[in-house]
Amino acid sequence: MRDKEMEERIIRNYERDENMMILVFAQWCVNNDLDPVELYKLAYPDQTDNPALLQTIELTVPKDEAGDIPDDTVLGVLSLFGNEELAFVVTQEIGRRGKRT
Repeated sequence: MRDKEMEERIIRNYERDENMMILVFAQWCVNNDLDPVELYKLAYPDQTDNPALLQTIELTVPKDEAGDIPDDTVLGVLSLFGNEELAFVVTQEIGRRGKRT
């Protein structure tokens, strides 16, 4: 039974951490006047709406109430969870922002 409990604990921790990754991404988008759903669709055009993303967007706050999320932080978190396609789209947006300023 201990192996089963350990496995369930690992799964819960991973899901919690994954939700935190989604929140970091979504809040970074809000802070940079970007739509997290649109960026997600650019990265994963063959996927339907991501329920975890849609649910987590509700937890974001307006950018004037949010703390700063550095670009490196969002890219690192996305890479940590294997979201290379999304990290690529975020990198493109960072590049576009650099050209606008």
